[in-house]
Amino acid sequence: ETDIDDRYGDLDSRTDSDIPDIPPSSDRTPEILKKALSGLSSRWKNWWIRGILTLTMISLFFLIIYMGSFMLMLLVLSIQVKCFHEIITIGYRVYRSYDLPWFRTLSWYFLLCVNYFFYGETVADYFATFVQREEQLQFLIRYHRFISFALYLAGFCMFVLSLVKKHYRLQFYMFAWTHVTLLITVTQSHLVIQNLFEGMIWFLVPISSVICNDITAYLFGFFFGRTPLIKLSPKKTWEGFIGGFFSTVVFGFTAAYVLSKYQYFVCPVEYRSDVNSFVTECEPSELFQLQSYPLPPFLKAVLRRETVSLYPFQIHSIALSTFASLIGPFGGFFASGFKRAFKIKDFANTIPGHGGIMDRFDCQYLMATFVHVYITSFIRGPNPSKVLQQLLVLQPEQQLNIYKTLKTHLIEKGILQPTLKV
Repeated sequence: ETDIDDRYGDLDSRTDSDIPDIPPSSDRTPEILKKALSGLSSRWKNWWIRGILTLTMISLFFLIIYMGSFMLMLLVLSIQVKCFHEIITIGYRVYRSYDLPWFRTLSWYFLLCVNYFFYGETVADYFATFVQREEQLQFLIRYHRFISFALYLAGFCMFVLSLVKKHYRLQFYMFAWTHVTLLITVTQSHLVIQNLFEGMIWFLVPISSVICNDITAYLFGFFFGRTPLIKLSPKKTWEGFIGGFFSTVVFGFTAAYVLSKYQYFVCPVEYRSDVNSFVTECEPSELFQLQSYPLPPFLKAVLRRETVSLYPFQIHSIALSTFASLIGPFGGFFASGFKRAFKIKDFANTIPGHGGIMDRFDCQYLMATFVHVYITSFIRGPNPSKVLQQLLVLQPEQQLNIYKTLKTHLIEKGILQPTLKV
């Protein structure tokens, strides 16, 4: 008895050439655009299609930013679901000949379970005052992790029950495929939303830096590229890589200066129960207040000034944009290797000239993790409003004990005077 049906051969002995070809996606370029560009060569036609669609997507992105943080969260969730769909569809097409039961059903079920867990955690952290007023939500939040585990356990049991003789190994491969896809899409998109709650600027500067690097590296490579950069992506060149790096650092530094001026972008996103909505109002932290920095001697002679005024966040933006331009592209290289392994040009044909949503966001997920690690390592301190929200959820006796402990601590520090007993 073998693990895989003999007519397909041992999966471990199969090479890349044995993987079935996935039919190329149909061209979804609008007919009016095809006719307008019909006289151009394929190289320039693709350039114009990419350019027009890029400007369209950037315009829509600006519109969503104007509509506020909640719409940005919905955008992140929509992108996450679409990226998950594209990757899972590739797995289904590659292994469809095996007729595996429940593969797509279980994949989407696990997606719902993981999203329920992560978004439930977000609600518990950022909407504590709202949850406190709703008795049903209190129950769901109190037992949130147990409910999440029970839901996942149900899916796990369904997977075990779906195992079919002679297909065990392949089914476990697809089980792993689903979980790696969840790790790439859901976990990273959750980090994007966590970054957004720290202030919209922590969302916009990293994401726009990756977009800037993608565009400028393409332009420099298109017009000046001569030296191949990496075999996984033959069209990537050193000229595009270096040009994209300098352009992205300048862009990130400039964007940080512009956005740091506005509370709408720098204030943490919080939910206020009195107005029942998200608010971005605060006294900007020192990161977003102009500071004077002494110039190096060689710049003093050139600029004829001793100091320069900058927002401290601009210095952090250099680190963010450097990562976006030097390390971020490796997310794209990883995706290129993935597509070559499965003999596909793009993840999907959602965006004409660009491919699928995952083709445009392969670097963003890597960037999201870096920004989250950067904030927790170098930026974030205790959030007083969040601590207060958590205290308000406690029972009165627990709140009283915390009050007494805090009062004793402040008296020992000499901040409060002890109350004299009469």
